[in-house]
Amino acid sequence: MEEILHRASEIAVEAARFAGTLIRERFGGSFRVREKGDFGDLVTEVDEQAEQEIIRRIRRHFPDHAIRGEETGQSGDVGDWLWMVDPLDGTNNFAIGLPLCAVSVTLLYRDVPVLGVICDAHLDQVYVARRGKGAFCGEQRLQAGVGGKDPKKMTLGWIQGHQVQKDPVAAKLRERLDQGVKRVLRLWAPSLLWCMLARGDLDGIVLYDSEGEDLYAGLLLAQEAGVLTMDFDGRPFEGKSPTPYILACRREDRETLCRLIL
Repeated sequence: MEEILHRASEIAVEAARFAGTLIRERFGGSFRVREKGDFGDLVTEVDEQAEQEIIRRIRRHFPDHAIRGEETGQSGDVGDWLWMVDPLDGTNNFAIGLPLCAVSVTLLYRDVPVLGVICDAHLDQVYVARRGKGAFCGEQRLQAGVGGKDPKKMTLGWIQGHQVQKDPVAAKLRERLDQGVKRVLRLWAPSLLWCMLARGDLDGIVLYDSEGEDLYAGLLLAQEAGVLTMDFDGRPFEGKSPTPYILACRREDRETLCRLIL
């Protein structure tokens, strides 16, 4: 497995860098845009071009692995290995000229994330995490740091699934967080929030029913940086879930974050 993961990391980094460069080059220009789904979500030709190239590179080196792309769905035979690709996390930001976009590539083995690669497209920074091997931005090892802040001084990230929309339970929880902490960020590019948490620039993330190709690379990055991840009942969150509800924070902030959502 070690040889597979080493090669997979090289391919994922190369592919994510390619997609990040494409995003930067096309940003602010003209491109085709269409709506998908029932909630006005967007897809651009840049999403599609980036995903095609990432999948082509993965398929060339790992023809027996299944791949799940945000725009093209799942291809390949179901087996132990699954790649998950979000070629442009933050498409709505990209479409309106807001430079907050990322590329997210994850490799799972038997439904457990073992490799995560995120490219911050506009800063040209690549984050890499391997299970049990740590989290890095370039050569710098990431550590989430030490918690214990007063909640009124905490900055949290909020991530919700497209289908959540104006769900009253989610809206009530967001309001409670807004009242309980200094600031709640909603970037509409979840991968970048996970990078911020892994760097120690966020105090926590609350994720509400948001399973997708942009989740598991960031989740692994945070875990490998020392972040505690748990469900809304405070139980450890590991592996993969079709309907994840996740709290992520430094260990010292576990009780504080749990109290905030109850």
